[in-house]
Amino acid sequence: MITLYSSATPNGRKITIMLEELGIKYYAKNIDLEKKEQFSDEFSKLSPGNKIPVIVDKENNITVFESGAILLYLAEKYKKFLNKNNYWDILQWLFFQMAYVGPMLGQA
Repeated sequence: MITLYSSATPNGRKITIMLEELGIKYYAKNIDLEKKEQFSDEFSKLSPGNKIPVIVDKENNITVFESGAILLYLAEKYKKFLNKNNYWDILQWLFFQMAYVGPMLGQA
């Protein structure tokens, strides 16, 4: 079972969309950014930068933070959305989104 620690932000929604598209069961734990829950001791152990989203995969005993890394992890784990024939095309667009599109939309 995967636990998603997130909030209703563009980066948080990316992971929720991915989990839904994968059609897997997961548990969502809301991190209230207005209450500064991302700075709690418990959350800081999961995300050293105190940012959402974070997933904890109990099946593989692994924690992954940063939305791009989480998307890659889930694509690899479930063998979906990461076609080996177009691997570098997919990665360059993912990184483009992470570096350019995502931050601009987040600021808007």
